[in-house]
Amino acid sequence: MCLLRRIERYLRASDTPPTRFGRESVKDPRLVGDMRNGREPGARMAARLDAYLKARGA
Repeated sequence: MCLLRRIERYLRASDTPPTRFGRESVKDPRLVGDMRNGREPGARMAARLDAYLKARGA
């Protein structure tokens, strides 16, 4: 599944603001907004995001 889609599902399910998610997961509050506008995270950042989502059951 697309990483952005997984993030969006997590945000809806947990009622977490996008800026808070970015700040907590990779210390970048603009992450979700940038990804919505086409930003593609690198392999290391994608792995960190995946680990963050898995740790929270997403």
